[in-house]
Amino acid sequence: MPEIRIKRVYLAPDPADGFRVLVDRLWPRGLAKSRAAIDLWARDLAPSTELRLWFGHDPGRWAGFQKRYREELENQPDTLTAFHEAVAGQKTVTLLYAARDERHNQAVVLARVLSGRP
Repeated sequence: MPEIRIKRVYLAPDPADGFRVLVDRLWPRGLAKSRAAIDLWARDLAPSTELRLWFGHDPGRWAGFQKRYREELENQPDTLTAFHEAVAGQKTVTLLYAARDERHNQAVVLARVLSGRP
């Protein structure tokens, strides 16, 4: 598995990002696709619309969001397998997210899941 990093999609791309993967279900507002410089849009790995709306980036719901999102990911083994195949051979993969909150977003949870961390 490559090194997994996370970064806000609105920040300038950097060669150190390696393979850039957008993990939002919706395209980030006001961001041109050319400026985003993504290699893969993994919208199927993003939280469901229902979960995203329930969470609303409310830090008070963070624990519940993490639990529910992990459950969603566990129920998508084919999507996770496809992701692993897409990043095979990459040294670095940067998960990109649009949220303003750097600590409470789906990329944080997904990075832990992909790295096998709790």
